[in-house]
Amino acid sequence: MAQMKKSENVPQAMQEKYQAIIELTDSFAKEHLNEEYAQLIRCLTAALCRKRPSPLEKGKANTWACAVTHAIGTVNFLFDKSQTPHVRSSELYKHFGISESTGQSKSKLIRDMLDMGQFDPNWTLPSKIAGNPLVWMLSVNGMIVDIRSMPREAQEIAFEKGLIPYIPGD
Repeated sequence: MAQMKKSENVPQAMQEKYQAIIELTDSFAKEHLNEEYAQLIRCLTAALCRKRPSPLEKGKANTWACAVTHAIGTVNFLFDKSQTPHVRSSELYKHFGISESTGQSKSKLIRDMLDMGQFDPNWTLPSKIAGNPLVWMLSVNGMIVDIRSMPREAQEIAFEKGLIPYIPGD
């Protein structure tokens, strides 16, 4: 699976909504998460702004801010007590002033729209890439292999094709 290029580019028509959402998410990330989360949340918000039509055109900024944060949190196990940082989903909903059912349904809409799931290589925090097994599993001659166990030559080819984010060991 080739890594998706992430961007914060947003169409002019969606600039105002994007700004309103990321003001909320950046504030939450600064208080409860970290810059790495904030960056990924901004990229996901921008990706949703570029969708045609954008789901963000309708609805309140606080609802979408919570949903985008929840979606990234789900991919990265934010709600697991063993993770750092860790936030309870109920804290997330309370912070953004929305109900659990609204937060979960909008997050699911985002995750379904962008085919996001736990360990999704495209939405994994950079600090967690090395430990994400889905980043390194590739099909080689019809067999699923962990590219980290393959010869360096195979790793270089996978990297050149954009199938892995870096060559392990470099």
